[in-house]
Amino acid sequence: MDPIHSGPGITMVNVMFTPCARTHWHTHEGGQMLRVLAGSGWICDKGGEPRRLNVGDMVWAEPGTTHWHGGDDGSFMLHLAVSHGTTSWHEPVTDEEYPRKT
Repeated sequence: MDPIHSGPGITMVNVMFTPCARTHWHTHEGGQMLRVLAGSGWICDKGGEPRRLNVGDMVWAEPGTTHWHGGDDGSFMLHLAVSHGTTSWHEPVTDEEYPRKT
């Protein structure tokens, strides 16, 4: 993780995920914007299907939405994360919840 900015209510970081690396389930009080800078990966909202992320994709996680994101099983992923408000961390994403390429 490479911090870019941290101020009242907002944090900006570049995050590099190795293949299969992912965050825990988490929520952001005021939402989170992700922009994929390199590689490919996944994002998944609790109860939803994982969505593929590729270079140039921008995703908005609504405030309070429980989600995870990370690299896919064949690529690293670098993304810029802009988080609003506090982040609450939850349980790890299990191997069963993590998608594999077919």
